Order: sequence, then C-alpha cells, then structure tokens
Amino acid sequence: MPSDDNPEVIRSDVLIIGAGLAGTSAAAVLARAGRSVTLVDIHAVYPPDFRAEKIGRPHVELFDRLGFGDTIRAATTPIDENWVFRFGRLMSRHAEREYGFAYEGLVNALRGALPDTVRFLVARVTDVETGPSLQTVALADGRRIEARLLVIATGLGDAVRRTAGIGRREIRRGHSLSLAFDLTRPAASYPFDTLNYFGHRPEDRVAYLTLFPIGETMRANFFVYRDVAEPWTKAFRQEPAAMLRAMLPGLEEACRGLDVAGPVQVRPIDLIQAENHRRDGVVVIGDAFATGCPAPGVGVRRVLTDVERLCVEHVPRWLATPGMDAAKIGQFYDDPVKRACDARSLRVSLYARSVAVDPGPVWAARRLRNAVVRRSLQIGRRAASGLAGALGGETADARAAP
Repeated sequence: MPSDDNPEVIRSDVLIIGAGLAGTSAAAVLARAGRSVTLVDIHAVYPPDFRAEKIGRPHVELFDRLGFGDTIRAATTPIDENWVFRFGRLMSRHAEREYGFAYEGLVNALRGALPDTVRFLVARVTDVETGPSLQTVALADGRRIEARLLVIATGLGDAVRRTAGIGRREIRRGHSLSLAFDLTRPAASYPFDTLNYFGHRPEDRVAYLTLFPIGETMRANFFVYRDVAEPWTKAFRQEPAAMLRAMLPGLEEACRGLDVAGPVQVRPIDLIQAENHRRDGVVVIGDAFATGCPAPGVGVRRVLTDVERLCVEHVPRWLATPGMDAAKIGQFYDDPVKRACDARSLRVSLYARSVAVDPGPVWAARRLRNAVVRRSLQIGRRAASGLAGALGGETADARAAP
C-alpha cells in the first residue's frame, strides 16, 4: 500500500517485475501465504505471444501443487490419445493426457485468479536500486516501489535485468527455431487427438511437428534446427504446406489432407543464462534466468520449478530474518532441485539437437540405435495388444458357453 508520509511510494514485502507465467504464478503463491506483493507489467492484458502451447500431466501436477490446477484445466483443451510417427510410419497410438492452450490465454487466466491482495501495476520500470536491506524501483509515471525482495521475471525481455546490473551468457545463439500455425479444418475432423511426426533425415534439420487442438482449432508447432535469417525460413513462411509435404513424407496421408490457415509465427531460440546474478536483494527466475529449447518440452517445468522453490522453500525463510544480502539470494541459485532441473533442461536441449542433426559416426550410431529400440518397442506393443485381444476373446467365449 502507499505509505502515509509519501503517497508516491508503494511498500511491499516482495516486488515482482514481469507478469508472465513465472511472475504471475509467483505473485499468487506468495500472496496466498500472506505476503504483501506488488506485481508490475507493461501490459494490462497479456498480449498474443507464441511461447509454450502444449503441456503434459507432469506439468499440470506442478500447477496442482502450486494451487492453480482448476485455473489451468479451465484454460486448456484436454487431449487423450497421441499418435507418433517415425520414419514416415505410425509407430504408436497410446493414451496420454496432454493439454493444448494459447500462452496468452493461460497467463491471463492466471492473472484473473490472482488474490485481491496482490497490487498489480501497469507501468514501465525506469530505474532499479538494490541493496542488502531495501530494493527501490522507479516507474515512468513517477511512483516508486520499495520492497525487501525484488524478483525479476521478465522472460526474454532484458531491459530490467540489465538495469539491475545482471548480465547474460550466450550458450548457443540460434540453437533452434519454433514455428506455429493453424490448420484450416476443425480439430474434430482429424482422426487423432494429437500427432507427433518426427523428422528422420539429418540434412532436413527437423526435430518434429506436433498437431494438437486448442478449442476447436487444430494447431501446429514445428521445431527445427535452423536460423531465422536463412532462405529456408522465408520459404516456409510463404509455402508451409508444400514444405511440410516435402520434408515429412506421409504426413498428408496421416492427416487426410494438409491445408494451413493464416500466417506462420516464427520464434528463434537462443540458449542463454544469467551471469553476475548473485546480488543483494534481487533474484532472477524463469526465462529471465535461463532459456531452454522448447522441442524437448522442458521449459514450463523449469519455470514452475523456479516458482515453487523460490516461493515455497526460500522466500518464507528469507523474510523471517532481517536483511536480504547476496548470501541469502545464493541459497535459491544453489538449491539442488533447481540446479538439477536447470541442468537437465540444458542437457536435453543440446542432446535433442545433436541426435537429430549432428554428423559423424557417433551420432549416426545413436540414431540407428534409437531406431532399432523404437522398432522393437513397436513390435512388442503390437504383440502384447494381439495377445490381449486373443485372451479377451477366449474369456468372452467362455462366458457365453452354456
């Protein structure tokens, strides 16, 4: 609340800058625990943004633990069966609960579920001062915010992070490219709930295409290991259906037609990590701290792990004692659960690219090994399914006998 002696100063236990997935979730968790929280973002309503668009059961279990389960389920489209194609052939059809969503719709649903005690300000940050006891942030409209702890959750935006004196290290620029578009036919007209269609020629530099419903729309996310500036990207924007037919033979037959609606959205992925971040009074979470490749599907888990470890494990202890120096902040960065999650995100991001596109006998052998293992698993599943069917028939015949 504004202080009595200066109505232009707002005081809180925790100030969070950035109201995307990480910042909004953190604000809600802390406010429900009785902390005074101010949340600042430049948008009153989160705008359209191509980010994560499909999550699985483990992600929803994390949302459940943080108290957002009902909100998430109401803002997503449930998916129950997954068709997986490799080498142009249907390898498996299996039950797997997943959820499709528009990222902005998910974030705005979380914003709508914020406790009334969260002070949400639509404003632009112009200056940041941090210290071992008090953090002060200046807004463009002249107001100031004072808090014991500053949380930077600005995602891919780096202006606030730089203002706070925190740098970033590039691990791999142009690691991958994510493309998204809608298909013309409604989701209910397709023979599958969701489809994952993997590339199999390293020279194509394809991870996979996934098709899934968001409401009544069939949405496509296409993950490739290419650069946004190369001619391929321009060609795909212009003729996405033709490019998909050429790169993924058999896809059109699996879909019973392939027509793309509307423009193609493109998001380049750089792998980065914050540096010089162990500072008094300020902590960086989510994509503002580190990014991963969306192809392996580890980004949302990493963001929610940051929120859970920071807001459930560390902040309550920090606020229970005086000060907010770098030694306290370091406890979050050294948290073994966070460190393991960050390490896995980077490891699988790098491995997924290498196993898809890297030349040389080692990676060729790994691709061959993976193909053999998957083929064996497919044969095993079919054999088990056939045996189960035979036993089921015998049981039914026995019950029907006089």
